[in-house]
Amino acid sequence: MKKAVSILMIMMLVLGLLAGCSSSGTATGAAAESEVIKIGWIGSLTGDQAIWGTCEFNTVQMMVEDANANGGWLGKQIEVIGYDTKGDSLEAVNAVKRLVGQDKVVAIIGPNASGQAIAISQVLEEAGVPDIATVATNPKVTVDENGNTKPYNFRVCFIDPYQGAVAAGYAYEVLGLKKAAILYDVADEYSQGLTEFFEKTFVELGGEIVAKEAFKFGDVDFRPQLSSIKEINPEMIFMPYFFKEVALSSTQARELGINAVLMGGDGWTSEQLLEMAGDSVQGSYVVNHLDFEDPDVQTFKNAYMAKYNAAVELNGYLAYDAFRLLEESVKKAGVADSVKIKEAMETAEVQGITGKIKINPKTHNPEGKEAAILKIDQNKYVFQTKYSVEIK
Repeated sequence: MKKAVSILMIMMLVLGLLAGCSSSGTATGAAAESEVIKIGWIGSLTGDQAIWGTCEFNTVQMMVEDANANGGWLGKQIEVIGYDTKGDSLEAVNAVKRLVGQDKVVAIIGPNASGQAIAISQVLEEAGVPDIATVATNPKVTVDENGNTKPYNFRVCFIDPYQGAVAAGYAYEVLGLKKAAILYDVADEYSQGLTEFFEKTFVELGGEIVAKEAFKFGDVDFRPQLSSIKEINPEMIFMPYFFKEVALSSTQARELGINAVLMGGDGWTSEQLLEMAGDSVQGSYVVNHLDFEDPDVQTFKNAYMAKYNAAVELNGYLAYDAFRLLEESVKKAGVADSVKIKEAMETAEVQGITGKIKINPKTHNPEGKEAAILKIDQNKYVFQTKYSVEIK
Protein backbone atom coordinates (compact mmCIF):
# COMPACT_ATOMS: atom_id res chain seq x y z
CA MET A 1 0.00 0.00 0.00
CA LYS A 2 2.79 2.41 1.00
CA LYS A 3 4.63 1.45 -2.19
CA ALA A 4 1.55 2.26 -4.28
CA VAL A 5 1.16 5.62 -2.52
CA SER A 6 4.83 6.42 -3.09
CA ILE A 7 4.54 5.64 -6.79
CA LEU A 8 1.41 7.80 -7.02
CA MET A 9 3.18 10.70 -5.30
CA ILE A 10 6.15 10.39 -7.65
CA MET A 11 3.84 10.41 -10.67
CA MET A 12 2.04 13.51 -9.36
CA LEU A 13 5.37 15.24 -8.77
CA VAL A 14 6.55 14.46 -12.32
CA LEU A 15 3.26 15.72 -13.79
CA GLY A 16 3.55 18.88 -11.74
CA LEU A 17 7.07 19.50 -13.01
CA LEU A 18 5.95 18.92 -16.60
CA ALA A 19 3.06 21.31 -16.14
CA GLY A 20 5.44 23.88 -14.69
CA CYS A 21 7.74 23.52 -17.68
CA SER A 22 4.79 23.89 -20.03
CA SER A 23 3.54 26.98 -18.21
CA SER A 24 7.01 28.50 -18.25
CA GLY A 25 7.32 27.82 -21.97
CA THR A 26 3.99 29.51 -22.70
CA ALA A 27 4.95 32.55 -20.68
CA THR A 28 8.26 32.81 -22.54
CA GLY A 29 6.42 32.56 -25.88
CA ALA A 30 3.96 35.28 -24.91
CA ALA A 31 6.82 37.52 -23.84
CA ALA A 32 8.54 36.94 -27.15
CA GLU A 33 5.35 37.79 -29.05
CA SER A 34 4.91 40.98 -27.05
CA GLU A 35 8.23 42.23 -28.42
CA VAL A 36 6.59 42.59 -31.86
CA ILE A 37 3.74 44.97 -32.70
CA LYS A 38 1.65 43.45 -35.47
CA ILE A 39 -0.32 45.67 -37.83
CA GLY A 40 -2.47 44.67 -40.79
CA TRP A 41 -3.02 45.97 -44.31
CA ILE A 42 -5.79 45.11 -46.77
CA GLY A 43 -6.31 46.18 -50.37
CA SER A 44 -6.45 45.09 -54.00
CA LEU A 45 -3.32 43.26 -55.13
CA THR A 46 -5.19 41.73 -58.07
CA GLY A 47 -7.92 43.07 -60.35
CA ASP A 48 -8.47 46.47 -61.96
CA GLN A 49 -7.17 48.42 -58.96
CA ALA A 50 -4.11 46.27 -58.28
CA ILE A 51 -1.76 49.12 -59.20
CA TRP A 52 -3.17 51.16 -56.31
CA GLY A 53 -3.13 48.31 -53.79
CA THR A 54 0.40 47.28 -54.72
CA CYS A 55 1.64 50.83 -54.20
CA GLU A 56 -0.11 51.02 -50.82
CA PHE A 57 1.35 47.78 -49.53
CA ASN A 58 4.81 48.66 -50.84
CA THR A 59 4.58 51.99 -49.00
CA VAL A 60 3.53 50.43 -45.71
CA GLN A 61 6.27 47.79 -45.92
CA MET A 62 8.87 50.45 -46.70
CA MET A 63 7.78 52.56 -43.75
CA VAL A 64 7.79 49.56 -41.40
CA GLU A 65 11.38 48.83 -42.45
CA ASP A 66 12.35 52.44 -41.84
CA ALA A 67 10.61 52.56 -38.45
CA ASN A 68 12.25 49.30 -37.36
CA ALA A 69 15.66 50.62 -38.38
CA ASN A 70 15.02 53.55 -36.04
CA GLY A 71 13.98 51.48 -33.03
CA GLY A 72 10.39 50.59 -33.92
CA TRP A 73 7.46 51.70 -31.78
CA LEU A 74 7.55 51.72 -27.99
CA GLY A 75 10.92 49.96 -28.21
CA LYS A 76 9.41 47.06 -30.16
CA GLN A 77 9.78 45.96 -33.76
CA ILE A 78 6.81 46.20 -36.11
CA GLU A 79 5.49 43.45 -38.36
CA VAL A 80 2.97 44.15 -41.14
CA ILE A 81 0.70 41.39 -42.46
CA GLY A 82 -1.14 42.12 -45.70
CA TYR A 83 -4.00 40.40 -47.53
CA ASP A 84 -5.42 40.84 -51.02
CA THR A 85 -9.10 41.80 -51.10
CA LYS A 86 -9.26 41.28 -54.89
CA GLY A 87 -11.41 44.40 -55.03
CA ASP A 88 -14.26 42.52 -53.34
CA SER A 89 -16.15 43.47 -50.16
CA LEU A 90 -16.58 39.87 -48.96
CA GLU A 91 -12.86 39.24 -49.44
CA ALA A 92 -12.20 42.37 -47.38
CA VAL A 93 -14.39 41.06 -44.55
CA ASN A 94 -12.62 37.69 -44.59
CA ALA A 95 -9.22 39.38 -44.62
CA VAL A 96 -10.09 41.47 -41.57
CA LYS A 97 -11.43 38.43 -39.72
CA ARG A 98 -8.13 36.68 -40.34
CA LEU A 99 -6.09 39.69 -39.25
CA VAL A 100 -7.95 40.19 -35.96
CA GLY A 101 -8.62 36.54 -35.19
CA GLN A 102 -5.57 34.63 -36.37
CA ASP A 103 -2.85 37.25 -36.70
CA LYS A 104 -3.80 39.34 -33.65
CA VAL A 105 -2.97 42.72 -35.18
CA VAL A 106 -3.47 45.87 -33.11
CA ALA A 107 -4.67 48.00 -36.04
CA ILE A 108 -5.26 47.86 -39.80
CA ILE A 109 -4.43 50.21 -42.69
CA GLY A 110 -6.64 50.14 -45.81
CA PRO A 111 -8.66 49.53 -47.87
CA ASN A 112 -8.83 52.29 -50.47
CA ALA A 113 -12.32 51.40 -51.73
CA SER A 114 -15.40 52.71 -49.93
CA GLY A 115 -17.52 49.58 -50.47
CA GLN A 116 -14.89 47.41 -48.80
CA ALA A 117 -14.29 49.91 -45.99
CA ILE A 118 -18.00 50.06 -45.21
CA ALA A 119 -18.32 46.26 -45.23
CA ILE A 120 -15.66 45.65 -42.56
CA SER A 121 -17.20 47.97 -39.92
CA GLN A 122 -19.00 45.30 -37.91
CA VAL A 123 -15.99 42.98 -37.78
CA LEU A 124 -13.80 45.83 -36.53
CA GLU A 125 -16.30 46.74 -33.84
CA GLU A 126 -16.73 43.16 -32.63
CA ALA A 127 -12.95 42.70 -32.43
CA GLY A 128 -12.26 46.15 -31.01
CA VAL A 129 -9.54 46.85 -33.60
CA PRO A 130 -9.23 50.24 -35.38
CA ASP A 131 -8.85 50.63 -39.13
CA ILE A 132 -7.57 53.60 -41.13
CA ALA A 133 -8.95 53.72 -44.67
CA THR A 134 -6.66 55.36 -47.20
CA VAL A 135 -8.69 56.66 -50.17
CA ALA A 136 -12.17 55.46 -49.18
CA THR A 137 -14.12 58.69 -49.57
CA ASN A 138 -17.79 57.74 -49.11
CA PRO A 139 -19.28 59.35 -45.93
CA LYS A 140 -20.65 55.96 -44.77
CA VAL A 141 -17.12 54.64 -44.21
CA THR A 142 -16.97 56.37 -40.81
CA VAL A 143 -20.58 57.44 -40.11
CA ASP A 144 -23.63 55.19 -40.44
CA GLU A 145 -26.95 56.09 -42.08
CA ASN A 146 -28.32 57.33 -38.72
CA GLY A 147 -25.44 59.76 -38.26
CA ASN A 148 -23.66 57.67 -35.64
CA THR A 149 -19.87 57.54 -35.76
CA LYS A 150 -18.50 54.06 -36.37
CA PRO A 151 -16.19 53.59 -33.38
CA TYR A 152 -13.34 51.73 -35.08
CA ASN A 153 -13.40 53.20 -38.61
CA PHE A 154 -11.10 56.13 -39.45
CA ARG A 155 -9.69 57.67 -42.64
CA VAL A 156 -7.03 60.14 -43.80
CA CYS A 157 -8.74 61.40 -47.00
CA PHE A 158 -11.46 63.99 -47.56
CA ILE A 159 -14.96 62.74 -48.40
CA ASP A 160 -17.12 62.59 -51.54
CA PRO A 161 -19.46 65.50 -50.70
CA TYR A 162 -16.44 67.77 -50.33
CA GLN A 163 -14.77 66.44 -53.47
CA GLY A 164 -17.91 66.80 -55.59
CA ALA A 165 -18.51 70.33 -54.30
CA VAL A 166 -14.89 71.32 -55.00
CA ALA A 167 -15.20 70.10 -58.60
CA ALA A 168 -18.40 72.10 -59.10
CA GLY A 169 -17.03 75.24 -57.46
CA TYR A 170 -13.81 75.22 -59.47
CA ALA A 171 -15.62 74.50 -62.74
CA TYR A 172 -18.15 77.32 -62.25
CA GLU A 173 -16.18 79.98 -60.39
CA VAL A 174 -12.66 79.55 -61.80
CA LEU A 175 -13.12 77.97 -65.24
CA GLY A 176 -16.32 79.90 -65.91
CA LEU A 177 -18.24 76.86 -67.14
CA LYS A 178 -22.03 77.24 -66.87
CA LYS A 179 -23.47 74.18 -68.65
CA ALA A 180 -22.42 70.73 -67.46
CA ALA A 181 -23.27 67.15 -68.33
CA ILE A 182 -22.67 64.23 -65.97
CA LEU A 183 -21.75 60.67 -66.89
CA TYR A 184 -21.63 58.42 -63.82
CA ASP A 185 -21.61 54.82 -62.59
CA VAL A 186 -25.06 54.10 -61.17
CA ALA A 187 -23.77 50.95 -59.42
CA ASP A 188 -20.93 52.60 -57.51
CA GLU A 189 -21.32 54.53 -54.24
CA TYR A 190 -18.22 56.61 -54.91
CA SER A 191 -19.57 57.77 -58.27
CA GLN A 192 -23.04 58.42 -56.85
CA GLY A 193 -21.65 60.51 -54.00
CA LEU A 194 -19.56 62.77 -56.22
CA THR A 195 -22.43 63.13 -58.67
CA GLU A 196 -24.91 64.18 -55.99
CA PHE A 197 -22.75 66.95 -54.56
CA PHE A 198 -21.37 68.15 -57.87
CA GLU A 199 -24.90 68.58 -59.16
CA LYS A 200 -26.16 70.23 -55.97
CA THR A 201 -23.29 72.71 -55.74
CA PHE A 202 -23.15 73.51 -59.46
CA VAL A 203 -26.87 74.35 -59.56
CA GLU A 204 -26.71 76.39 -56.34
CA LEU A 205 -23.92 78.48 -57.86
CA GLY A 206 -26.06 79.22 -60.92
CA GLY A 207 -24.92 76.51 -63.31
CA GLU A 208 -27.15 74.18 -65.31
CA ILE A 209 -26.98 70.39 -65.55
CA VAL A 210 -28.01 69.90 -69.18
CA ALA A 211 -27.62 66.10 -69.30
CA LYS A 212 -27.19 63.24 -66.84
CA GLU A 213 -26.36 59.79 -68.19
CA ALA A 214 -25.61 56.56 -66.30
CA PHE A 215 -23.76 53.30 -66.90
CA LYS A 216 -22.99 50.22 -64.79
CA PHE A 217 -19.60 48.97 -63.67
CA GLY A 218 -18.23 46.58 -66.27
CA ASP A 219 -19.60 48.50 -69.25
CA VAL A 220 -17.07 49.20 -71.98
CA ASP A 221 -19.21 50.99 -74.58
CA PHE A 222 -20.25 54.50 -73.55
CA ARG A 223 -21.19 55.72 -77.02
CA PRO A 224 -25.00 55.69 -76.50
CA GLN A 225 -24.74 57.93 -73.44
CA LEU A 226 -22.09 60.13 -75.02
CA SER A 227 -24.13 60.52 -78.21
CA SER A 228 -27.03 61.85 -76.14
CA ILE A 229 -24.69 64.25 -74.36
CA LYS A 230 -23.20 65.43 -77.66
CA GLU A 231 -26.62 66.52 -78.93
CA ILE A 232 -26.94 69.02 -76.05
CA ASN A 233 -23.39 70.38 -76.51
CA PRO A 234 -22.35 71.01 -72.87
CA GLU A 235 -19.29 73.04 -71.95
CA MET A 236 -18.02 70.27 -69.69
CA ILE A 237 -18.63 66.64 -68.74
CA PHE A 238 -18.16 65.55 -65.13
CA MET A 239 -16.92 61.93 -65.01
CA PRO A 240 -16.77 60.77 -61.37
CA TYR A 241 -15.41 57.23 -61.70
CA PHE A 242 -12.15 55.26 -61.99
CA PHE A 243 -9.29 55.50 -64.46
CA LYS A 244 -10.07 52.40 -66.55
CA GLU A 245 -13.59 53.60 -67.40
CA VAL A 246 -12.32 57.18 -67.73
CA ALA A 247 -9.82 56.05 -70.37
CA LEU A 248 -12.52 54.24 -72.34
CA SER A 249 -15.19 56.94 -72.10
CA SER A 250 -12.87 59.87 -72.77
CA THR A 251 -11.45 58.15 -75.85
CA GLN A 252 -14.94 57.41 -77.17
CA ALA A 253 -16.04 60.99 -76.42
CA ARG A 254 -13.23 62.42 -78.53
CA GLU A 255 -13.92 59.90 -81.30
CA LEU A 256 -17.51 61.17 -81.39
CA GLY A 257 -16.23 64.72 -81.79
CA ILE A 258 -17.04 65.92 -78.28
CA ASN A 259 -14.69 68.78 -77.36
CA ALA A 260 -16.11 69.62 -73.93
CA VAL A 261 -13.81 70.03 -70.94
CA LEU A 262 -13.60 66.77 -68.98
CA MET A 263 -13.35 66.71 -65.19
CA GLY A 264 -13.20 64.04 -62.50
CA GLY A 265 -12.27 63.16 -58.94
CA ASP A 266 -9.41 61.29 -57.32
CA GLY A 267 -10.47 58.06 -59.05
CA TRP A 268 -8.75 59.45 -62.15
CA THR A 269 -5.38 59.90 -60.50
CA SER A 270 -3.13 57.15 -61.82
CA GLU A 271 -0.22 56.91 -64.21
CA GLN A 272 -2.30 54.18 -65.84
CA LEU A 273 -4.84 56.77 -67.02
CA LEU A 274 -2.16 58.76 -68.81
CA GLU A 275 -0.92 55.62 -70.57
CA MET A 276 -4.38 54.32 -71.49
CA ALA A 277 -6.15 57.55 -72.49
CA GLY A 278 -3.32 59.49 -74.10
CA ASP A 279 -4.51 62.61 -75.93
CA SER A 280 -8.15 62.06 -74.93
CA VAL A 281 -7.67 63.48 -71.43
CA GLN A 282 -5.25 66.28 -72.24
CA GLY A 283 -6.63 69.55 -70.88
CA SER A 284 -8.85 67.76 -68.34
CA TYR A 285 -9.08 68.71 -64.66
CA VAL A 286 -8.82 66.43 -61.62
CA VAL A 287 -9.67 66.97 -57.96
CA ASN A 288 -6.79 65.44 -56.01
CA HIS A 289 -5.37 65.20 -52.49
CA LEU A 290 -1.96 66.76 -53.15
CA ASP A 291 0.41 68.38 -55.60
CA PHE A 292 2.74 65.60 -56.79
CA GLU A 293 5.52 68.14 -57.36
CA ASP A 294 5.32 69.75 -53.90
CA PRO A 295 8.87 69.96 -52.43
CA ASP A 296 7.63 68.33 -49.21
CA VAL A 297 6.60 65.25 -51.20
CA GLN A 298 9.88 64.59 -52.97
CA THR A 299 11.81 62.78 -50.21
CA PHE A 300 9.21 60.04 -49.94
CA LYS A 301 8.57 60.01 -53.69
CA ASN A 302 12.26 59.56 -54.52
CA ALA A 303 12.79 56.92 -51.82
CA TYR A 304 9.86 54.89 -53.16
CA MET A 305 11.02 55.14 -56.76
CA ALA A 306 14.55 54.12 -55.80
CA LYS A 307 13.32 51.09 -53.85
CA TYR A 308 10.62 49.80 -56.21
CA ASN A 309 11.65 51.30 -59.57
CA ALA A 310 8.09 52.50 -60.10
CA ALA A 311 6.12 55.74 -59.88
CA VAL A 312 4.18 56.46 -56.70
CA GLU A 313 0.42 56.21 -57.19
CA LEU A 314 -1.95 58.48 -55.25
CA ASN A 315 -2.66 55.62 -52.84
CA GLY A 316 0.96 55.52 -51.76
CA TYR A 317 0.77 59.06 -50.41
CA LEU A 318 -2.42 58.33 -48.45
CA ALA A 319 -0.95 55.06 -47.14
CA TYR A 320 2.02 57.12 -45.94
CA ASP A 321 -0.33 59.41 -44.02
CA ALA A 322 -2.29 56.47 -42.59
CA PHE A 323 0.94 54.94 -41.30
CA ARG A 324 1.98 58.25 -39.70
CA LEU A 325 -1.43 58.57 -38.03
CA LEU A 326 -1.18 55.04 -36.66
CA GLU A 327 2.39 55.62 -35.48
CA GLU A 328 1.39 58.79 -33.64
CA SER A 329 -1.61 57.04 -32.07
CA VAL A 330 0.48 54.09 -30.82
CA LYS A 331 3.02 56.43 -29.26
CA LYS A 332 0.28 58.57 -27.75
CA ALA A 333 -1.42 55.47 -26.31
CA GLY A 334 1.89 54.33 -24.84
CA VAL A 335 0.90 50.70 -25.20
CA ALA A 336 0.20 48.30 -28.08
CA ASP A 337 -3.45 47.89 -27.10
CA SER A 338 -6.09 48.22 -29.82
CA VAL A 339 -8.70 50.02 -27.73
CA LYS A 340 -6.21 52.53 -26.31
CA ILE A 341 -4.78 53.11 -29.80
CA LYS A 342 -8.31 53.78 -31.06
CA GLU A 343 -8.91 56.24 -28.22
CA ALA A 344 -5.65 58.04 -28.97
CA MET A 345 -6.49 58.15 -32.67
CA GLU A 346 -9.71 60.09 -32.03
CA THR A 347 -7.79 63.21 -31.06
CA ALA A 348 -4.54 62.60 -32.94
CA GLU A 349 -2.79 65.28 -34.97
CA VAL A 350 0.07 64.57 -37.33
CA GLN A 351 1.69 66.32 -40.28
CA GLY A 352 1.05 64.10 -43.26
CA ILE A 353 2.36 64.26 -46.79
CA THR A 354 -1.07 65.35 -48.08
CA GLY A 355 -1.48 67.96 -45.35
CA LYS A 356 -2.11 68.13 -41.64
CA ILE A 357 -4.16 65.21 -40.35
CA LYS A 358 -6.35 66.27 -37.44
CA ILE A 359 -9.02 63.70 -36.67
CA ASN A 360 -12.47 64.95 -35.72
CA PRO A 361 -13.67 62.67 -32.88
CA LYS A 362 -17.30 63.10 -33.99
CA THR A 363 -16.75 61.92 -37.57
CA HIS A 364 -13.34 60.18 -37.55
CA ASN A 365 -12.49 62.23 -40.65
CA PRO A 366 -9.52 64.60 -41.00
CA GLU A 367 -10.53 68.24 -40.55
CA GLY A 368 -9.65 71.16 -42.81
CA LYS A 369 -7.92 69.34 -45.68
CA GLU A 370 -7.77 71.35 -48.90
CA ALA A 371 -8.10 69.78 -52.32
CA ALA A 372 -5.47 70.17 -55.02
CA ILE A 373 -6.69 70.91 -58.54
CA LEU A 374 -4.57 69.26 -61.23
CA LYS A 375 -4.67 69.74 -64.99
CA ILE A 376 -3.53 67.02 -67.35
CA ASP A 377 -1.04 68.74 -69.63
CA GLN A 378 1.60 67.11 -71.85
CA ASN A 379 0.75 63.77 -70.25
CA LYS A 380 1.46 64.98 -66.72
CA TYR A 381 -0.67 65.97 -63.73
CA VAL A 382 0.13 69.67 -63.40
CA PHE A 383 -0.82 71.45 -60.18
CA GLN A 384 -3.11 74.46 -60.63
CA THR A 385 -4.12 75.59 -57.16
CA LYS A 386 -5.40 74.59 -53.74
CA TYR A 387 -9.17 74.90 -53.58
CA SER A 388 -11.73 74.47 -50.81
CA VAL A 389 -15.45 74.93 -50.33
CA GLU A 390 -17.89 74.93 -47.45
CA ILE A 391 -20.39 72.10 -47.66
CA LYS A 392 -23.89 73.22 -46.74
